Amino acid sequence: MTFLDKPGVRRRLRRRFTTGVAVMVAVGTLAACGGSDDDSASGGDKAPATLPELTSEPVTLSFLWFEWPPAQALEDFANKEYKKVRPNVTVKVNTVPNPNWHDAIFTQFAARKTDFDIPILDSQHIGEAVTNGSILDITDFVKSNIETEAYDPYLLAAYGQYPQAETGQRDENAKLYGLPLLGDTWAMIYRKDLIGEEPPKTWDEMIATAKKCQEDNPGVSGLAFHQSNGSDAAAVTYNTVNGVYGGKLWDPKEKKIDGIINDEAGKKAMDVLVNQMKPLAPKGSGNWFIDEVNAAIAQGKVCIGFNWLAAIGGLLDPAQSTLGTSKEQILDKLGFATLPTQEADIVPLGGMGMHISKYAPPERQAEALSFMKWFEQADVQKAWAAAGGVPARKDALSSPEFLNAAPWNKVFTDSVPRLRDMWNVPEYAKLIDIENTNVNAALNGAKDPMDALDTIAKEQQAILDQSGDGGGIR
Repeated sequence: MTFLDKPGVRRRLRRRFTTGVAVMVAVGTLAACGGSDDDSASGGDKAPATLPELTSEPVTLSFLWFEWPPAQALEDFANKEYKKVRPNVTVKVNTVPNPNWHDAIFTQFAARKTDFDIPILDSQHIGEAVTNGSILDITDFVKSNIETEAYDPYLLAAYGQYPQAETGQRDENAKLYGLPLLGDTWAMIYRKDLIGEEPPKTWDEMIATAKKCQEDNPGVSGLAFHQSNGSDAAAVTYNTVNGVYGGKLWDPKEKKIDGIINDEAGKKAMDVLVNQMKPLAPKGSGNWFIDEVNAAIAQGKVCIGFNWLAAIGGLLDPAQSTLGTSKEQILDKLGFATLPTQEADIVPLGGMGMHISKYAPPERQAEALSFMKWFEQADVQKAWAAAGGVPARKDALSSPEFLNAAPWNKVFTDSVPRLRDMWNVPEYAKLIDIENTNVNAALNGAKDPMDALDTIAKEQQAILDQSGDGGGIR
């Protein structure tokens, strides 16, 4: 049993910060908790190339992430394994609800005071954190301490590099501000007992299969997928379908969105999503995200579902499932596969990296560097994989520790060459809000799908135009 499968994980997670407001209120009282209005308290903007001297006094190294099983897995893993090399250190992974995650971190950044040392950032958050001057440049430290050649270049770039000349492409001359913590992508989860052992190979075939399964099994819906207006849920769904049908989100060189996302391929993707996929989704699913999709799959209510790999461990828990009374019985009914292709071979990049707050005290910045160096070692990455994590090192991804840890782990290994990220720019939060709102409205019948797509294109273009530099792209 991995940490992600343990009963009670979600209950423990929800006893953490229950709203982003709790974090925001705390901003005004953090002077004694870490950071200062005086930048000198942080030790500067750039991490040293060599690991600073570490204290032997008790230290609590604090992370800030969002509520989901990997957060508890990381805390448990670190307090078991990192203590073997640093027994005076306690790791605390504090969490907030997913929709509050960005604001919980960046509100503290804006106040130039943080009660966390290591913020876990989405790949698209890096640009905002860098341009705000809130996280350390760790380029020299990485060159001296991390085996960069051991990583897939895409993952090293996505979880740490800024700026990105081309989203997801590693540039040896670009600076690094983070290192991979957790890789992730979508898996297609399907009912082997209802549609057969072999998963659909194309998106069109998948839709046809889901439709037939729904017709043949009264009370069971064809598809479950993310539609919520919270976090990046609805936007990731549209962006995935957009990529599969050969569309692009933008032209980073020309700094152009309008006319790109809403071109013929983009319109085709919106039509498929709203007029072909949505009718196969359960009634009342217009604001579903990770938990709701998992519940529908576990309760036998859908033929095919899409979800982030790192979030699906509970599907094999008999206490949460109606598909069987044991893990083996559930696996007789559930299959896990990479996403189907269509006009293009695209899957969404998930996961995130770990970074170091500029406002953390010097001794905890030093401890954060020590933790990063330790965590990125080959043997530690394999142990993280065995504990339920998704590593980014190539040797860990191909290791038995990872491939045998969960029946869906090979899905990630096979998906890495197909990954596509969004816009890695400081304006990401504004761009994603526009897209989420409009895709969600189209899915729920509040807006004409093509009008929604044109609104996305025009409003996102206006954001880039207002930025003055096209979103910080070189």
